[in-house]
Amino acid sequence: MPADTTAATGGTAPAGRSSASDARAALASVPHEPGVPKPDPIVVADNVHRHFGGLTAVDVHHLEIQRGVITALIGPNGAGKTTFFNLLTGFDKPQSGDWSFNGRKLAGVPAYRVSRMGMVRTFQLTKVLAKLSVLENMRLGATQQVGERFLSGLLHTWRGQEQTITEKADVLLKRFLLFEKRADFAEPSPVVSESSSRWPGP
Repeated sequence: MPADTTAATGGTAPAGRSSASDARAALASVPHEPGVPKPDPIVVADNVHRHFGGLTAVDVHHLEIQRGVITALIGPNGAGKTTFFNLLTGFDKPQSGDWSFNGRKLAGVPAYRVSRMGMVRTFQLTKVLAKLSVLENMRLGATQQVGERFLSGLLHTWRGQEQTITEKADVLLKRFLLFEKRADFAEPSPVVSESSSRWPGP
């Protein structure tokens, strides 16, 4: 089953912040234990609790996610992974706890503002625009596009930003080994074999 995922991008790392290779190198000396402090965390959560009646869905004492690396949250169905993502990204509210993104507290911040800050999530049932290419779907997902405003769209002031978005999309496609698929339709046409396309004989 596809997993829910949360992407904490935070934009380009400011001066003094770690690059991806620096982040990985810094983590080499960090103990492999839950809740251990990270050299440059982008997400920090403390004492986050979510209960549904008598069921405790989330009970996180301390969590830090390092900037610039891929981090996985693994557990069986019903472990509370999706609920925890919902809490971090503003889709749900915990009974208690504090959490922050890029140094900014997120308690009470609605989901759309969390997304604009740079932390976005996907859901298990993802949807793509089938007749757009992989790259066009990537462009569509970019936030704060000036072309979404009526006047900017009419005046074509968005073209420079589109180039920047395309360059960032290409970087991500290369990172996840999908660059060769950038021009393909997001949903390929079904393959019909020769045998299945024939009418049955008399």
